[in-house]
Amino acid sequence: MTFPDISSKCLGNVMRVDVGPLGGNFLEVAVVVNDSAILLTPSLASQCGFSIKINQMGNAMIYASLQNCFAQNVGDKAFTTTLTLRLHGNRMAEDELYQVAETCQYAAWASREIVCDRNYMEHFFTFASQKQTIDAGFRITTIMFYIPVEKVMGVTEAQRSGYGIANTPSRLVLRSPKTTPETYTQNVAGVHMTVRRGLELMTFLFDVYALCIGSVSFTPNTITWYLPRHIDPLISSGQLQLLEVHIGVDGQRLDPAEMAARQYSLSINDVHIIIQIPVGAVGGYFKSHVQDDHYHTSYTIEPMLELLWTEDSIHEDTRYKVLFPITTPLLSRPPQVIDNTVPEQRMFKVLLGPFGSDVALMNISFPYEVLSVADCIARGFTVLEHMSPNSSSKVFMLEVPFTDPVVSQTRDMGYTVYSLHLTFGLLVLPEFAPFSHPVYLEAKLVDIVPPSVSGGCDYQNFYVLVQYGTQGANFQTIVGKQLLTSDLAEQYSFMENGTHLSFAVPFSSPDVVFEAIESSSVKTRLDVALLNPETNKNIKEFSLACNFPSTLIECFPNGTMTALAVKLESVPSLNPGQLTLRDPTCGPSYSDDRYAYFVFTGNSCGTTRKFFPNMMLYANEISLPDELEKIRESNTEDPEYELKIACYYDINTTHAVAFHTRPRRSEPYAENAKGELQVAMRLAVDDSYSVFHRAEDYPLAKYLQQPLYFEMELMRSTNPRVSLELENCWATLNSNRTSKPRWNLIIDGCANPVDPYQVLFHPVWVDARVQYPSHFKRFEVQMFAFAEDQDNLNRQVISTIQILFTDGKSVYKDVNINHSSHKTLHSLQLFVHCDVVICDARNPLGGVCSGPVFKPGKRDER
Repeated sequence: MTFPDISSKCLGNVMRVDVGPLGGNFLEVAVVVNDSAILLTPSLASQCGFSIKINQMGNAMIYASLQNCFAQNVGDKAFTTTLTLRLHGNRMAEDELYQVAETCQYAAWASREIVCDRNYMEHFFTFASQKQTIDAGFRITTIMFYIPVEKVMGVTEAQRSGYGIANTPSRLVLRSPKTTPETYTQNVAGVHMTVRRGLELMTFLFDVYALCIGSVSFTPNTITWYLPRHIDPLISSGQLQLLEVHIGVDGQRLDPAEMAARQYSLSINDVHIIIQIPVGAVGGYFKSHVQDDHYHTSYTIEPMLELLWTEDSIHEDTRYKVLFPITTPLLSRPPQVIDNTVPEQRMFKVLLGPFGSDVALMNISFPYEVLSVADCIARGFTVLEHMSPNSSSKVFMLEVPFTDPVVSQTRDMGYTVYSLHLTFGLLVLPEFAPFSHPVYLEAKLVDIVPPSVSGGCDYQNFYVLVQYGTQGANFQTIVGKQLLTSDLAEQYSFMENGTHLSFAVPFSSPDVVFEAIESSSVKTRLDVALLNPETNKNIKEFSLACNFPSTLIECFPNGTMTALAVKLESVPSLNPGQLTLRDPTCGPSYSDDRYAYFVFTGNSCGTTRKFFPNMMLYANEISLPDELEKIRESNTEDPEYELKIACYYDINTTHAVAFHTRPRRSEPYAENAKGELQVAMRLAVDDSYSVFHRAEDYPLAKYLQQPLYFEMELMRSTNPRVSLELENCWATLNSNRTSKPRWNLIIDGCANPVDPYQVLFHPVWVDARVQYPSHFKRFEVQMFAFAEDQDNLNRQVISTIQILFTDGKSVYKDVNINHSSHKTLHSLQLFVHCDVVICDARNPLGGVCSGPVFKPGKRDER
């Protein structure tokens, strides 16, 4: 056990020792005399000039008169008092002992000093004021009291009655408890005062008067203390001069600035001295009380009034000091309930108070259970106690989430009503007086339906539907890992109205994740998130998984095999362009950051052959070369990528065909006739070939080396056995396809080998628009122009071009060019012409029908 803080100070003719806080321990005070400790009992304290006060915070103040019974007096100017303080705690700890001694210098004694303390009245009378000669052998023999009749009492009898009687060579002291029978009440200037009057008979006769306290009135906010300005029994003549007036608290004077800060006031009229103190002012404290389960408070303060006056006729001065403990009547203080609930935070927040610092929260009762403070905190409630800056009052704060079972919920016209019934269980300490206060809280919250995401798939697209909910479109849509911008929305057929939005994402979109490859399909996933732009947090996440049918491996009767390798989510570091067949020199014919497309034959690129009964297997596999696989394994934790390729061919298969004959009615003959196969050329926006320029878009402005994406289509043909092949494509300066100069782009189905910027061919796959890939051809050309010298066939890069299409009979591209180069160039037109061939896919017959000849892989970066 640690002893509390101790300090001592001299306050005029009184010494004060402050001890605290006591922390619930009992303080025992003893006076040290000749190395012996004398326990200070209540009766001994009032007889010898001691008093003890303990406030509601557990702080003790011990007051001792300078001329108490045990003080060491040096020349009636220096007074030393020694106290022993003992704290009694629980039995498990040893009592703490502390000794404090204080010497106070006090030489400015008035002729007469009267002190009215909380438990005694004290009168000092200085002999020198009477110019009397006192020898060392005088003694007090008799005391006569007026109550108001005369009562004679011997000194021994007076001391047995609790009076303190002492003298020094220059001063007489008479001290009496306030509760002695010789004390009575007297009306002085309309103020009831406690009076004790006595005559002390020694060699001389002294008339000793003591009047204390005064009268007090109360309002709910103010304490008013009245004392008579002329205390008649203490004044021998009608004329006096008031020299000093001091106000203080707990025996200590306050200067004018401190009084103003505490809002104390002092006024003096012809009759009274009036002191007004606000209820709750600094220097006092509140005490809590309970009556009929209702909360009340009282306010206690101990003001001090100190006067110094002189009477002109007798030339004597009097110092008069009153320490007056004042406690107000009980005031009803119903605690206030402050509802700080913000419904959108989904949390009840309530403040209850104010209460005195001696009130403790014990539990909180709900309709079906009672929880202690510890239970509330364990339940997830917030329970806090907030003290005022001067620690004189406190409030309790409680937070209860709407989701807790103690909160009731009802629905009402688009609102959810949350209600909470509770009762605070409180105690007043140290009396352990219980009381309670009920509270009802209610909050309304607009029913919020969050946005929802749903979707489905067909054989080529993801379809996503987003319903807004009650908050409208207060979110941003994330598709895959990118924001759904207006440009992206246009590509995804975005639609919206006031309640929902929808869009379609192609299976081949970069926003689609490839999860796994199955025998005849690709397992894919599309991630969609709704983002709150204010918090930058997702308010809804949705993943749509679909299996899209896809022919990854094709086996042709002529022994040609094709395989499409796709980049899976499980191998994010894979570069498809680095994949090869078993033979590392066989790379993809086409690749990008998601795909690698391989074309090879059964007798190339490390393809193996295995015979089975009635069947033959050709097998290969796609993977990274060993040296690249080792580098990848050292840098990432991605699994190994491997795609098995297998083609089965029937052996010795016999097909039985039944038929019967009938006589021919006429000899067969062939009829010549004219037919029309229409071929169309289009210009795509990009290499996805999903969006094309319309007729009203032309002419188009382009920049240097900007690629153009051409698509040739065999129109209105549903025959899967025919194919469209490009034979020759070339550029001229006018619409005459035979004009000069001429620059070849495609020769016999292959890119011009001397062209520094060779044509790039793009594969065609089945999708929503392409039913028969053999009816389409796609290629890419970087923009160029001829030099001014028509005999010079070098290509010149142009600054801008304008592209036009002419009639549908000829297949060509009309380009209007504005030149910009080191030479002086004229404005001219550039025409691109193509010859196409329609082939029988079952019987190619050679030439371009056997397929184009071009190097596999991507064009080198230039």
